[in-house]
Amino acid sequence: MRKIRLVIKSSLLLFFILIIAMLIGVTCCSRQPVEVADLILINGEICTIEPDLPHASSLVIKGNKIIDDCASDKKALRYRGPATRVIDLKRAFVTPGIIDAHVHFNQAGAMINDANLMKVSDEHGLRREIGRVVQLLDKDEWITGGLWGAYEQWAEGDPGTALSSAKKERWRPHRRMVDDLTPENPVFICRFDYKEWLANTAALKAAGLDRKILPGMELDKQGQPTGIIFHNTPAFDALQKARKPKSEKRLLDENRAALKALREAGIVEIHDIATPAQIERFVKLQENGELTCRVWLRPDLSLAAELKEQGFTMGLHPKTRQKDGWLRYGALKGYIDGIMGTHGALFFEPYNDQPDNYGHWRHHTSDDPELKVGNMEKMYRLIKTGFEAGFVPNVHAIGDRGVAEMLDLYERLKNEGVDLTGFRVIHAQVIRPQDFPRFRALNVIAEVNPYHISDDMRWMEERIGYERCKGAYAFKSLLDNGAILSFGSDWPGTSAAEYYMHPKYLIYAAVTRQTLTGQPEGGWFPEQKISVEECLKAYTINNAYAAFEADSRGSLKKGKLADITVFDRNLLKIPPTEILKTEVLMTIIEGKIVFEKKEFSNEPRI
Repeated sequence: MRKIRLVIKSSLLLFFILIIAMLIGVTCCSRQPVEVADLILINGEICTIEPDLPHASSLVIKGNKIIDDCASDKKALRYRGPATRVIDLKRAFVTPGIIDAHVHFNQAGAMINDANLMKVSDEHGLRREIGRVVQLLDKDEWITGGLWGAYEQWAEGDPGTALSSAKKERWRPHRRMVDDLTPENPVFICRFDYKEWLANTAALKAAGLDRKILPGMELDKQGQPTGIIFHNTPAFDALQKARKPKSEKRLLDENRAALKALREAGIVEIHDIATPAQIERFVKLQENGELTCRVWLRPDLSLAAELKEQGFTMGLHPKTRQKDGWLRYGALKGYIDGIMGTHGALFFEPYNDQPDNYGHWRHHTSDDPELKVGNMEKMYRLIKTGFEAGFVPNVHAIGDRGVAEMLDLYERLKNEGVDLTGFRVIHAQVIRPQDFPRFRALNVIAEVNPYHISDDMRWMEERIGYERCKGAYAFKSLLDNGAILSFGSDWPGTSAAEYYMHPKYLIYAAVTRQTLTGQPEGGWFPEQKISVEECLKAYTINNAYAAFEADSRGSLKKGKLADITVFDRNLLKIPPTEILKTEVLMTIIEGKIVFEKKEFSNEPRI
């Protein structure tokens, strides 16, 4: 009997111990985590670009990092504190912050705040654009830029049919078309091919050309200047000398306009083809707290020796020479050839519409462009100097010969023992079949510009023919051969084409291979279409990898930087025709909201 009582007492004691342990466990589990979040995003459709957890419902952010990526909103809300902002995404689509790997930032601001006449080829369009720019400028500021007529032969959205590409007489402006709009602002603007310029009366007066006639001035039947000035003539030189440079205030305002456009498009970082003067403006904007986009600087390859002498290298802030996550030196930008828009891309065979033209080299060491050894030796020396200074090369190559020559040079460097990680071929627009596998074999990144498809197809087949076009913008072939794709917009474009920076345009082009008007039906060389998911990787984790920072950003994962883009619709689910309707709702960089639409900004805190 005594033994029975002892067993009962032991059992009761064990029971009470278990109850107490359970209560302690429940109490511990109900406690708030040690960390309290600054920002919690819930109820979203989150594409993490992480294979282990590809989709999530919420993100928890503290400081500049993600501290939890949750499939459950309930779990995320455990991190809420008194000062935490909680945003209900209402099933908005979330991706890692979009990184644009190819931007000409200073030119982009000028396209916004100065004259953009690329799609203008009549008096009405000219007056509308010049009238807009006048409202932005102070008295005596010059109106420059222009590039009128770039879309005169083929309208935007034209796939380049034989009928639409028929040659027609070019429109030519006259100074009287703008004189009444610009009595206090000299105008000196160019045609897209730079062969003709237009000067208003105020500009002619500033150059002294109202009192004398110089060679290069077009005159009407009465012997009066029309305002048309021909390039590289005494009249042109006089106007260039008289032209007042843009003030620092105006240049900074152009920068601010470009930053605004970037954050509204969900761009968290750009890889910029930076000039020394623009780098100084970036520093000033950062010091003023106005830099709302991370910048990976890519100065010209020719500056390698100078940068090495000054002690700069990849990843160092251009002023403090300390590691800076927002503004740092990246690669050096080089050029093999020209562009398709001006018949300058370098090919093994001549252009179909210019049988004597093979394109041209950008770095000549000889008067004979066929002496390829001289040209490539110069490029080799530039790259070696830059690499010794701590910079990897990112080199522009567009024609099939330009791409092949660049891959040959990279292969030579690899055979010398150089690690080619981070080396890029920029554009890689036309590639021969035998060159597709070489990207993976060399570990070279293909930095491509998908929107070029939608725009450039208007002239491609006319210039290089159907067979060579099979290798143009061939993203699927690159992926199938194991290449790493890096997406960049090339914003704002070339002298012959305007390129959009909003990611919807690039994704649409890569997925549909159509113009903005949906032509041709089924897509241009549709076998080269790629998926939205492949586009998002090229826009996020691949671009972070291209900047040697995939371990810290480029995907949405606990411990990574909180770089986030929020779209109004799920790009993975909508039909391709709806991609162009997509808008950005919010842009977050390192946990800081730099742009949000009123859907969120006016919403009460949860």
